[in-house]
Amino acid sequence: MKALRIGLALCSAACLAHAQTEVPKGRAMSLQDCIQQALEHNLELRIERYNPQLALFNLKAGYGAYDPVFGASGQHDYAKAGETRFQGIPFPGGETDTDSLNSSLTGLLPWGMSYELSGRVRDTDGTRFDTDTNAIVIPKPYSTSSGSVSLGVTQPLVKDFWLNPTQLNIAVLKNRMKWTDLGLRQRIIDIVTRVELAYYDLKAGYETVKVQQSAVALAERLLAENKKRVEVGTLAPLDEKQSEAQVAARQADLIATQRNLAVLDNVLKQLLTDDFANWRDVTLELSGTLDAELQLFSLQDSWSKGLSQRPDFLQVKLDLARQGIQVKINRNELYPQVDVKVGGGYAGSTAEFSGVLGDIERRDQPFYYFGGQLSYPLGNRAARNNYKAAKEQYEVGQLALKKLEQDIMIQIDNAIKFAQANYERVGATRKAREYAEAALAAEQKKLESGKSTSFIVLQLQRDLTAAQSEEIAALVQYKRSLSQVAQAEGTTLERNGVNLEVK
Repeated sequence: MKALRIGLALCSAACLAHAQTEVPKGRAMSLQDCIQQALEHNLELRIERYNPQLALFNLKAGYGAYDPVFGASGQHDYAKAGETRFQGIPFPGGETDTDSLNSSLTGLLPWGMSYELSGRVRDTDGTRFDTDTNAIVIPKPYSTSSGSVSLGVTQPLVKDFWLNPTQLNIAVLKNRMKWTDLGLRQRIIDIVTRVELAYYDLKAGYETVKVQQSAVALAERLLAENKKRVEVGTLAPLDEKQSEAQVAARQADLIATQRNLAVLDNVLKQLLTDDFANWRDVTLELSGTLDAELQLFSLQDSWSKGLSQRPDFLQVKLDLARQGIQVKINRNELYPQVDVKVGGGYAGSTAEFSGVLGDIERRDQPFYYFGGQLSYPLGNRAARNNYKAAKEQYEVGQLALKKLEQDIMIQIDNAIKFAQANYERVGATRKAREYAEAALAAEQKKLESGKSTSFIVLQLQRDLTAAQSEEIAALVQYKRSLSQVAQAEGTTLERNGVNLEVK
């Protein structure tokens, strides 16, 4: 068996090493691919997935309060008394040997009743001393045995009846298990949203690099053309220097954009993998294009989704329910402890140990008891004030829930407004980019015919680069705002086709 475990470990290590060497340096990934990768390997999610399991263990442990408890004990006792004198006659000390065995089965039932089933046997062998008619001390061995089997129950009639602490504790643990399930769902929504945003940011980073590369190419082409014009004397040397400065500036912008792209690449990889060292040199080739499809919104429908699906809102409702349970727990403490106790069984007692069990079996030595007990702290100030505090806390929780409901409605309203504004901004930046392209093309023709200057062309090149960057930023902001609307509604998983069932 040990050899098998070692073999499996070596095989696993070999497979892992092979897998690590097999990760390609270029990896095409769509948004859905990134989301799936994150759901399987994101470290935050792997940590969060333990919480529902831990809550389940705690719930099962809470039910352990109803498990019967078996107990057994055995003991041997020996005792020897000191010498005594009676009417001048010395008596040696008596000796006793006692063997005892006790067992019990105790437990608690859901309605507050406690029970105890017990059995005991005791066997004593001893020697005592007496005198005969001639006043001679003689030993007298003796033996006694006793035992019993009994069942006793205690049932609360007021306090702890039906709503007992154990039962209410289990209700709290069930509440917490649902709470951790929602916490896991919330974390998944958070991770999926962050993956979306990082994906769009990285996609925009790639597009921005292309824009900056195009800007460098335009600046270099203008520089080459200006050099030819300077050589033939149709352009002043100062214009060539301006073109060189433009090339250097665009190259600096390109370097900064590439540096930013590397950071955005790491942001997405951090969400996708639990082995960054193996992914560091992987080039993520993101599929698809940045576009802006019009999405219509219904504010009332979005509000309804947010107040029925958002895990954080449902968690606050569970917190309020838990506080309601605490109110019940504290109210239970207001009542007096009134218990009825009933029990009985059969006993046996004979000189010989073997006869005790026979007596019990014949049931000719029955016994029983019944009674009650009452306890109530005079004044009961602690319980009364704890109950009042719990009710006040419950009212605070209701107000907090109402505030969160209002905050969610405002968040959704703001998110929809941002999305609508960003869609309009996409159209505006697209027109600005088209106008900048047309203006640059016209000015270049004028420069070729000697009707413009290199300075104006350089300015229009900068304007085009800025317009292209603004259009990319607008597209990304629109994509991000759609993701944030879904997050505010709690519909991120449905929007991305993630089928999640938390049990």
